[in-house]
This record gives sequence, structure tokens and C-alpha cells, in this order.
Amino acid sequence: MPAVVVTGARQTGKSTLVEHLVPQRRRFASLDELDILDLARRDPQALLAGDQPLTLDEVQHEPGLLRAVKRAIDRDRRPGRFLLTGSANLLLMRGVSESLAGRASYLTLWPMTRREQRGWGRCGLWDELLAARDGDWEEVLRAHPREPEDWKALALRGGFPTPALALNAATERTIWFDGYVRTYLERDLQDLASISALPDFRRLMRASCLRLGQMLNQTELGRDVSLPQPTVHRWLNLLETSYLLVRLPAYAVNRTKRLIKTPKLYWADTGVALHLAATEEPGGAHLENLVLHDLLAWRDSRLERAEIGYWRTVNGEEVDFVIEVAGRLLPVEVKATSRPRLGDATHLRAFRTEYGKTARAALLLHTGHETQWLAPDVLAAPWWRVL
Repeated sequence: MPAVVVTGARQTGKSTLVEHLVPQRRRFASLDELDILDLARRDPQALLAGDQPLTLDEVQHEPGLLRAVKRAIDRDRRPGRFLLTGSANLLLMRGVSESLAGRASYLTLWPMTRREQRGWGRCGLWDELLAARDGDWEEVLRAHPREPEDWKALALRGGFPTPALALNAATERTIWFDGYVRTYLERDLQDLASISALPDFRRLMRASCLRLGQMLNQTELGRDVSLPQPTVHRWLNLLETSYLLVRLPAYAVNRTKRLIKTPKLYWADTGVALHLAATEEPGGAHLENLVLHDLLAWRDSRLERAEIGYWRTVNGEEVDFVIEVAGRLLPVEVKATSRPRLGDATHLRAFRTEYGKTARAALLLHTGHETQWLAPDVLAAPWWRVL
């Protein structure tokens, strides 16, 4: 495409990534710099002039610049001419009327995965598991030996580069997360919508974090924070647009039903979620959230389409995650236990019975150290061997 737009929550590392990408081969200009911003407003054609590929950082500061980018692309559609970064809400920000439709592809940068934080530059072993025969999964996992890790420590630090890599003390991370939330409320949120009731918005954020991994009931949520349901709906949409909130859809064979069934609520970063909820001890829902975050980063970095949802029946049978790739289904259950039992696999086996040959063997991720088949169709593996 002539243009690529990198979106994601603030502080995920978009600017750092694009500035260091193929150095010397691309011209770099950031609209955070006042002289560049002034040029973008006065004479955007001068900023875009030249044959060298151009990286434009923080383009949301001057929405009118996108119209100039569009005109430049219409004159010359060479692939890779423009690499843009902006707020996660770039397409829905007030004042942004140009989406570069048909001229740009959009990529999402999620917070760092566990393997990225450890310098391995990738997501979990989802591709390897999907490519292997079900019976070879244990061998695949053992071929990638990894040391155990404390999942609670990972949940507390989250995946934003600064608290994940640079801050070791809990008090330092608390200060950083508090500043992050304040900046989001007082600056970033105002680019999306005019919200004067910031204390109410923050209460809604906290209530959402306290319902991590639960089915989303907007009426009940509004009642708990004394807000009308339409307001809750609008504000949750804003959080989702900002890549802070994640609504996980329900899996169903009928794709229309997926849209109308109740989603489950998660956050893009467990560190922010724990800070907002004022919780010092992560629970099982936060371990689920860590797995979902890795799945989202994996899904959005691959070319082949993949869908991720959860499965629940009217009888209360539930599977945390269902991965759909090329017409096959991989059910994944997450248990915050170090000694999984066959009873923990009951719902996974019910899912496989329901979907027959479409379903692959099931994966049960736990906090222990043993990798073993609980049943012929359910492999129990430590979470850190996969993520």
C-alpha cells in the first residue's frame, strides 16, 4: 500500500518503533516537534515533498495533513511512501475526516508480549501448535524450552515498555500508571469526545477493571456507578477505541449470532487494570487476560485471518478462548492452578463433542510445571511454555 498507519494505545512504543525502522532509508518527522507541526499546518506540501519515503509520527496533531497525504498518494501510488502513526482513535477523532480509504493499511501495536519483554521478538507458540499435528503438541512445546516465570509479577508490570522493562519497584510503576491514566483522561480522551464528568468516567474505568473476564452487562454496570446505560455504552466504546478496553465476542457457528451475543470484558494491559482496580493481588481473570493479550498480538501480526472468541452454553459450560483458523477450532482453557485435574477439562471436552471434527485437541494452560495429556484430546501445559 502507498501508506501504512500504525495504531495502538498511547505508550505502546509506536514512535520508537517507526523512528528506528530502516534508518537512513526513510525521512522521519514528528508532529510532537513544534516546528514540524507549524510546517504541517502552514505548508503541508513542503513537508511531504521529496522522493525519499517519509515517516510521519503523531499525525493526529494536525488532521488536515491527512488530506495532503491523500493528494500526494493520488499523484504517486508507490508502495511504502508514507508510514504514519497516530492515536488509537485516529479514525474517530474529532476533526479527522480523511481515512485514506483504499490507500492505507492499518496495523495495531499492542503492549509488549512476554516473549518480547524477554528479547525474543515474538508472540507465543500459537503458529507452531496450529501447524503441528495434535499428537505432536507435547514435542513442540518441549522443543522450545523456557524457564518458569511468576505470572503474577508479569500481570502487575503489564506490557507497556516503560513499566515492563525500566521500572523494577512497585512504587515506581504505581507513579507511572497514575500518570498514564491522568494523561489519558485529561488529554487523549478530549481528542475523542468532550467529557466533563471525568470522575464519573474514572469510576466506570475502575468498575470495568473489577469485572475482568466477566460477561458485560451494561445496565448492571451503569447501576453500580450511577450512570445511565446509554452513557455507559458510549464511554465503553471510547475505551475500546483507545485500545484500553477489549470486548471478547462469543463464538458461534452463525457469525451473525457472534455480533448479538454478550461479549466478555478484558483490558489491553493487566498492569493498568490492576492499578485502576486498586488491586495488588492478581487473580485467575488476570491470567486469562495475559493469554488473551498474547493471542491478540499474535492475531494482528499475521497475514492469515484468525478469529478469537469465547464459548458458553445455556447450561453454563464455558471455554475461555476459541481460536478459529482456516475452518478449524482450537479451544483453550486457562486455570490458575499448578495441579490440573481431569475435571478441569470437562468443558473443553464438551466443546469438542459439540463441534466434532472441526475442533482440534484442546489446550489447558495452568501455573504448574508439568506438560501432560489429561485425556487423549486435552493437553495440559504450563502457561509459560506457550506464551
